[in-house]
Amino acid sequence: MARPPKSSPPAVKPNRWSQQVTQDSNALDISPGVFTLDDPREIARSLKTSAELSQRRKATPFRAAMSMLNFYINRAGRQLPEQQRARLEAAKNELRTLFGRPRK
Repeated sequence: MARPPKSSPPAVKPNRWSQQVTQDSNALDISPGVFTLDDPREIARSLKTSAELSQRRKATPFRAAMSMLNFYINRAGRQLPEQQRARLEAAKNELRTLFGRPRK
């Protein structure tokens, strides 16, 4: 009995769930490109505004903004250039300042 020809496996799309979380988070609607801004204070200001305006967040505005910033840094991992990582770490301190929290 003849076998049917093997079909090639279906094309697999890369699973980019972290990108989807950043874009479609149920907690915050962040501005496109916010994590690529040059000024840490601008990054923090944008995240603060997004967190305060969000009606869907489950935590305080500070925690929601800081969580999104930490999520982005952690998911980028080693692929995040050192300059950008330093800028995002500085944005954490700016975020603390904007919310009246002590800097680290």
